[in-house]
Amino acid sequence: MDTAHADDVKKTVRTYILVFVALMGLTVITVAISYLHLSVAAAITVALIVATVKASLVAMYFMHLVSERKAIYWTLALTAFFFILLMFLPIFSDQDSTRIFH
Repeated sequence: MDTAHADDVKKTVRTYILVFVALMGLTVITVAISYLHLSVAAAITVALIVATVKASLVAMYFMHLVSERKAIYWTLALTAFFFILLMFLPIFSDQDSTRIFH
């Protein structure tokens, strides 16, 4: 095994360990939130924020989405385009139906 490959493996393992430690820390924060005397709405809001951060870390690093940014941006752009197209489709179809009846 060459040195460059070994360094890449060490860097990747270190990243996974850091993400794992961050996930454990966020889990401790989630449990600690349950012991605080917060209102239900505030506790749910903070818990959802922590859960969103945890899910983002898992998706980015353990599902390897961090290295596929270009594909994700294209997928999001196409999704937005087709969403907007589908939102305007009833408007266009309504204009066509009014032309037929007039």
